[in-house]
Amino acid sequence: MYKILLPIVVIAMFSSCKTQAQKKYNLDFEQLGNNTHLPTGWGLGNITSTEYVQDSSAIAFKVDSLVKQNGKYSLLIDWTKNDKDWTATSYSIKQTFKGKQIVLKGYIKTENVSGKGVGLWMRIDGDSKPIAFDNMMTRPITGTTDWKEYTIELQYDDEKAEKITVGGLIIGQGKMWMDNLSITIDGKDITVAPIKQMELTKADLYPVNKDGSGIKTISLDKEKIQELTNLGMVWGFIKYYHPAVANGDYNMDAELFRVLPKVLDAKNESEAYTAIEKWVDEFGKPELCKNCDEIKKNDKVKLMPDYGYLLNTNNLHASLISKLEYIQHNRNEKTKSYYIDMKPNVGNPDFRHELPYDAEQYPDAGIRLLALYRYWNMIQYFYPNRHLIGEDWNKALAEFIPEFANAKDTLAYDIACLKLIGSIHDTHASIWGGASALRKYIGKLTMPIVADFIEDKLVVTDFFDDDKNGKGLLQKGDIIKKIDDEQVSDLVKKHLPLITGSNYETRLRNLSNYTSVMLRSNNLEARLQIIRNNKPFDIVINRVNDDNYFTKYKASITNNKYKIINNNIGYLYPARLKDNDFNDVKKTLNDTKGLIIDMRCYPTTFMTFTYAEWLKPKASPFVIFTHGDVTNPGMFTYSEPLENGTPNSSYYKGKIVIIVNTQTQSSAEYQTMALCTAPNVTVIGSTTAGADGNVSEITLPGGIKTMISGIGILYPDGTESQRKGVKIDIVVKPTIQGIIDGKDELLDKAIEIINKG
Repeated sequence: MYKILLPIVVIAMFSSCKTQAQKKYNLDFEQLGNNTHLPTGWGLGNITSTEYVQDSSAIAFKVDSLVKQNGKYSLLIDWTKNDKDWTATSYSIKQTFKGKQIVLKGYIKTENVSGKGVGLWMRIDGDSKPIAFDNMMTRPITGTTDWKEYTIELQYDDEKAEKITVGGLIIGQGKMWMDNLSITIDGKDITVAPIKQMELTKADLYPVNKDGSGIKTISLDKEKIQELTNLGMVWGFIKYYHPAVANGDYNMDAELFRVLPKVLDAKNESEAYTAIEKWVDEFGKPELCKNCDEIKKNDKVKLMPDYGYLLNTNNLHASLISKLEYIQHNRNEKTKSYYIDMKPNVGNPDFRHELPYDAEQYPDAGIRLLALYRYWNMIQYFYPNRHLIGEDWNKALAEFIPEFANAKDTLAYDIACLKLIGSIHDTHASIWGGASALRKYIGKLTMPIVADFIEDKLVVTDFFDDDKNGKGLLQKGDIIKKIDDEQVSDLVKKHLPLITGSNYETRLRNLSNYTSVMLRSNNLEARLQIIRNNKPFDIVINRVNDDNYFTKYKASITNNKYKIINNNIGYLYPARLKDNDFNDVKKTLNDTKGLIIDMRCYPTTFMTFTYAEWLKPKASPFVIFTHGDVTNPGMFTYSEPLENGTPNSSYYKGKIVIIVNTQTQSSAEYQTMALCTAPNVTVIGSTTAGADGNVSEITLPGGIKTMISGIGILYPDGTESQRKGVKIDIVVKPTIQGIIDGKDELLDKAIEIINKG
């Protein structure tokens, strides 16, 4: 994953009718705070203008009365001296409007902008998550430019939209001015666009203390852990199965906080389960369901529901088990539930109405337990790869209860969440937002090197751009034996439990990454022992701010998006390809004797169908999906095989080699599966990331953001791609000597395969 979540919170708008818009929305920056002299409602990063008077970086964010496009002021972001890689202004409107299309327009002027560039940005949020986003980084503004109007258009889903956020963004350095913004919905200025009143359910209106559950501590023994395990399983079952909850008649967070004290205070198991049974009764007895057929295994069913221990004899009271079985047989029939829906046209789960409880980064004990229950049940009922976890997921709930209940501070809670997320073994599943204590623990500085585990050793493979210290003291191929006096082998054992990933190879990839705890620290100096030419050396290098240096390094990679190499072999690097490159690619490479597709990257174009029409002589299946079911939580069914390619007698006739490694993840894995169905294809390399399928976002208390692979992705013969990665015909791995010699051994092997007859 890349750092795609920017810490931004607010939105602004402007009308062509200046007077009306000025009163309602501060889109032209004319309304200033009395004390701050900054535009009302606007912020930089997570800081609003009302807070800026106390912030040392306020100089980067101010109104300009001399350089302006309209009115008295423009908004200036001066990011010429800051060592951070990006910043953004933001302004929000929490309102839903009637309409289907939203357009943001605004004027921008720039001066000496370097890096990726600047632009407007707009995000539509629904249920505390983004549902549409554009930041112009596919068409950024760089250099020095005069005032010009720019436009962002997004689809607007008035069934889900709750908030609109707009602003300006700099990724790099320089100055940008913004002025005279406007927003229209279906062509109507936002100041006159019709407002859509959202229908609120009882669950929406139910009073929930978003700051805490009121439960400060939880005392545990073996019996209490078992009672809390059963409570968590019952709570999730009711959440996803009971028709009244599906209708939005109950807020399940509040319901947990209502029953939890009774279970905690219970003197014995019988008293605890009696309290749970009375609580279940309060949801009401569902009406008989005429269409709820008995769930049976058949050829279309990949996974059957798993109810944990709930229906096991002698676990709960027999009367409670009977009631749960009745609810299962008379479950929710609606394909859309208050807490769960499936994404249109894809079918991955959309977890809805999950409160972030982000007022406190260290939630109280009750909310910490809610976090565990929430995540465990999401995986139990809507994770398509539950059967691939490897460990018994039912046991995980009891195992994690002490860790969440006893988490002594914010860091301990963040680590508990990370361990829980990592336990499903999904490379998509890590902490992608929040967890500030964990980020502080990992460290703000990183070593200015690119490293990887090669031949089971941590090896320097490259350097960040503009780093004199690392390049001067280290060489490619150096083996790092110690970091700050600790053996790398010991650091692997120490830190690997906190590293998520679908397989061991990808976890090592993540561990050696510049963002990883092993290379990071809050200390400037890194003391290294390296092995070079079989001799040990002790050196000291300075760590750097990763955002700035790594972005420069990524920008310096010189792989062309497509070219001819080695006397008539075509080479494609999908990370640089754009949709409109296809015709030129086909024209340039069609007559080559072989084609290398280098999938050691994340593609920026979707090659699955367009390129398949070029590379394949006829249509054939390349993938089968599995999807969850809101009406049968926990059951996953197969789709029909999906085909790509069309009848094409002039298809590409040369040999094709696709190169993969652990950098081949998600879309890259899917596109590899799609293209390997062409004739004469050989896939070479090593284990890929094993994380395929559209992602589903999850919010945990404390504002922690994570994701899962939301649909199952299988080859047409039923072979799983999750965790295993793509099928590889010839295993090829880099060697330390190859790194020293400056070779790309995988590329060399691809050329060799094509040149063989």
